[in-house]
Amino acid sequence: MKLNQLRDNPGARQTRILVGRGIGSGKGKTAGRGVKGQKARTGVAIKGFEGGQSPLLRRMPKRGFNNFEHATHYTVVTLGIIQSAIDGKKLKGDKIDVASLVEAGIVARKQDGLKLVGKKGLKSKATIVVSKATKGAIEAVEKAGGKVEILPAKVNKLLKPKKAAKK
Repeated sequence: MKLNQLRDNPGARQTRILVGRGIGSGKGKTAGRGVKGQKARTGVAIKGFEGGQSPLLRRMPKRGFNNFEHATHYTVVTLGIIQSAIDGKKLKGDKIDVASLVEAGIVARKQDGLKLVGKKGLKSKATIVVSKATKGAIEAVEKAGGKVEILPAKVNKLLKPKKAAKK
């Protein structure tokens, strides 16, 4: 094979249709865009537009209010992450809580609480103090010989960081 004999595969390249070259070509006058109107112009943006009729999203009734200011945001930690930290000698001691996880660099910061998830991955015996935990995570910790302590809701609210005072 020589460089001057290289060719594309058949059908790999298609010639562009030259639009707007006389009515006889079939793509003249309006260039295949139909007649006048918004869609014939550039910059068409009519995703939710229903031709002047009130859009469906605005016709639907609105109910409730989600106040995200008072929402609780939990830091999620898996059993596998905890086990890898124990193996890497990052976590020391028998009791694992938010402060020890932040100190070890596993959790970036303390949010409203700590949630423990995962069904497998823990092999070490440890007492884990959390705000919430899934059933699978509790069973896996107990199977490894450890214990999960769930903090009461009042303690979680006390641990919640205070907002900066408005001036």
